[in-house]
Amino acid sequence: MPIWRMCQALIKIKKAAQKDISALSKLLLALLENKNIQVYQDNVAKFGIPEDYVKNAFAEETLLKAAATGKTTFHIALDGDKIAGFAQVTLQDDYIAELERIIVFPQYVRQGVGTQLLHKAIIDQKQKGTKTLIANAGKDEAHARRFYEKNGFTQISETLIDAPWGKKLTLVTYQLHINR
Repeated sequence: MPIWRMCQALIKIKKAAQKDISALSKLLLALLENKNIQVYQDNVAKFGIPEDYVKNAFAEETLLKAAATGKTTFHIALDGDKIAGFAQVTLQDDYIAELERIIVFPQYVRQGVGTQLLHKAIIDQKQKGTKTLIANAGKDEAHARRFYEKNGFTQISETLIDAPWGKKLTLVTYQLHINR
């Protein structure tokens, strides 16, 4: 059995409870203090996102507030009691949800954790009656784009946007039909 398959078998995916979201926030903020790690480079530096914007986006209060709306669900990947990654999905309306984030932490990259998180999010959205899952990736995010395409998403648009922090970004939007 390949090593990544063995690691995959040890990972448990679950819907995050309030205490999990609090722990996730602390972990994210601690990880993002190290500006040399890949997760920072891929999710912050590449887009020129200001540090205060990132700290606010991943603050415990921000994440808990999103979950409290009932429209946002966090799924976490656990290796024992260690968080290996997470997915954040938000209902846009009765039939469309957006996969806002899927992040796998450095020591778990390329071990199938992202795919497991995505599959759990899809199952959850199917149960809610969602018909389409939307995901966005930066035009230059080759790894993220391959991930979505490999998992059945199709590209539906490419748009130049004004990011909230004042930069222009080209976003590629993907969709996956999950309930027909």
